[in-house]
Amino acid sequence: MNLYGWLQIILYLVVLLALVKPLGTFMAKVYQGERTFLEPVLGPVERFMYRLSGVNPGEDMSWKTYAVAVILFNAFGLLAVYLLQRFQAVLPFNPQGLGPVSADSAWNTAVSFASNTNWQGYGGETTMSYLTQMLGLTVQNFVSAATGMAVLVALIRGIVRHTAKGIGNFWVDLTRSTLYILLPLSLMVALALVSQGVAQTFSEYKAILPLQATTSATDQMIAVGPAASQIAIKQLGTNGGGFFNVNSAHPLENPTPFSNFIEMLSILLIPAALCYTFGKMVGDTRQGWAILITMTLIFAAFLSLAVWAEQGGNPAFTAMGVDQTQTHLNPGGNMEGKELRFGIANSALWATATTAASNGSVNSMHDSYMPLGGMVPLFMMQLGEIIFGGVGSGLYGMLGFVIVAVFIAGLMVGRTPEYLGKKIEVYEMKMAALMLLIPILLAKVGTAIAVVNPLGLATIWNTGGPHGFSEVLYAFSSAANNNGSAFAGLGANNPFYNIALGICMFFARYWLIVPALAIAGSLARKKKVPASSGTLPTHTPLFVAWLIGVIMIVGALSFIPALALGPIVEHLMIFGM
Repeated sequence: MNLYGWLQIILYLVVLLALVKPLGTFMAKVYQGERTFLEPVLGPVERFMYRLSGVNPGEDMSWKTYAVAVILFNAFGLLAVYLLQRFQAVLPFNPQGLGPVSADSAWNTAVSFASNTNWQGYGGETTMSYLTQMLGLTVQNFVSAATGMAVLVALIRGIVRHTAKGIGNFWVDLTRSTLYILLPLSLMVALALVSQGVAQTFSEYKAILPLQATTSATDQMIAVGPAASQIAIKQLGTNGGGFFNVNSAHPLENPTPFSNFIEMLSILLIPAALCYTFGKMVGDTRQGWAILITMTLIFAAFLSLAVWAEQGGNPAFTAMGVDQTQTHLNPGGNMEGKELRFGIANSALWATATTAASNGSVNSMHDSYMPLGGMVPLFMMQLGEIIFGGVGSGLYGMLGFVIVAVFIAGLMVGRTPEYLGKKIEVYEMKMAALMLLIPILLAKVGTAIAVVNPLGLATIWNTGGPHGFSEVLYAFSSAANNNGSAFAGLGANNPFYNIALGICMFFARYWLIVPALAIAGSLARKKKVPASSGTLPTHTPLFVAWLIGVIMIVGALSFIPALALGPIVEHLMIFGM
């Protein structure tokens, strides 16, 4: 890759990290109930919403009450999206007259968007009406993201409070996340995207005559719709569902290099800034910086691997006489499945960012990556979506790893482990272990069932080789970690995969939320323990290195055998090793 490509990646990281402190500070003020510059405009709206819904913003919920509120609210959203799809044929804002979505696909999509996964087994412009896209999918993009942020804030309160029974109010956290953070940011991003040519209209699809039309040519339909508003929140909320079938590789969803930069930046913006929010709320910003540095180092290492693997090119193309040498006119490397507008640098950066975060949007086809290049997004998901991760969910997942790392370190020195003044005991360790192990279990068991079941094998188009296995492993890793991206090449829009992946998405979301809230409730009840000479500092370079080691060991031990059957052996076969 040339210098220009590396400069684009460096610019992206510099801008991202420069925005962490201002946005993180603002979000900390929002969640701590402090006055912000948006208060004069949005404060009356917030209070009106509480009166309208009968919510008492001063009520402090126990962790169990908080968890019930989360699950019931999300269950209602799941049902609403399912019904919208099933009845869209008789509902308004359907200018193309699209029919009802099948029951299994509607189930899969409803779970997917309610759980912040946004896995798509359907073609957006040929399946969903405008009403379903706006009232169903876009609304869930906001509230599913806000749910993850609310759970994170509850966990932070559990760490900060002592001898307390409550961890906050879910309805207040949900409202503030949506009203003060997601909506304003989405408005700014949507306006920026519209300025670049992203579609935002209620008009019906446009019929045009092809440029090379013959006397027998028929009109070509150009899909349009209210796309920019959904794309903004899909990226900011780490949702990832594309308005159009090919997602952000579509020229009306991502038309220019600048729109591509904005969308990529939006993916990691809130997850990165929440690290600083965490530091502010616990009263020690060094804690937030330590976690952010951990995430960034792992991200940069895997991004470099992806770029190297794709820039190296494909030996099969070389054998066919295809010139893969990089020049000022030729991008070089493996350009299969990539947009010339973006090239290898922006394609590999997007692929790594979208799977580091629980996003799932794409601007290139991961199925066409080289084996090691494709392994990068696969392994980023398998780490548990904690390297930045979904908004809120990535950081509370990372805090689960922090608890495990602190606990192991305590055992090694024979001392009761502590984290930010709270003793980490058996109960917290059990809940953290559930947070780490449930996605692993769902991904591996789901893959195993699919590759031995005739229904699962029937739509693996790359049969008889490791690539087909990688496609299935990718699908279940994506669902089990609430990512939503796909390797493609797998026929997933059928009853078997729609139901199986839907089950994975549901349990991967809510079986992690409940243990996270249980940890919050347990820590909130505990007394603060003063730091001593034996307390493990959790903001130092040594702890960052230790945390990285724990994350990589857990990921490696869990998935290296499966990866060896897929991308690793495929790499060895391609290069004749």
